[in-house]
Amino acid sequence: MTEETLPAARAKTPWHLWVVGVVSALWNGFGVYDYLCTKMQGEAYLSGMGMTEAQIAHYAAYPFWMNAAWAIGVWGSLIGSLLLLARSKFAFHAFVLSAIGFAASLVYNYAITNGGELYGQTATIMNTVIAAIILALIFYSRGMAKRGVLR
Repeated sequence: MTEETLPAARAKTPWHLWVVGVVSALWNGFGVYDYLCTKMQGEAYLSGMGMTEAQIAHYAAYPFWMNAAWAIGVWGSLIGSLLLLARSKFAFHAFVLSAIGFAASLVYNYAITNGGELYGQTATIMNTVIAAIILALIFYSRGMAKRGVLR
């Protein structure tokens, strides 16, 4: 066998991959939980979360593409976390897809509608945290793929 035909050596899984994978799966699992509860329980869930009637009406008025963007954002991140735990290079792709879905929802809420004003500063802070986490997961998964940890 020549050097070119030998299978690529697998990089040892660093301990932090398991920490990042589990913590991100729990974090993103809540995003999926929130999405499902909003879709299945609707107004009852949202009012239970302390939302006003105007905020609930805003959610109810989401167009199809916004609901699709939201679903892609939350499910993409959860799948990315699970793929990270499975040491799959496709974790990076799932996180990028999630970021695209999240970005579309930001455009809708802050540029197309008055969602940013409606939800207030707390939502803006939360969206900033979410964006930072998604970007960190994108860079982390990319780095792990380059090091050969993800295959």
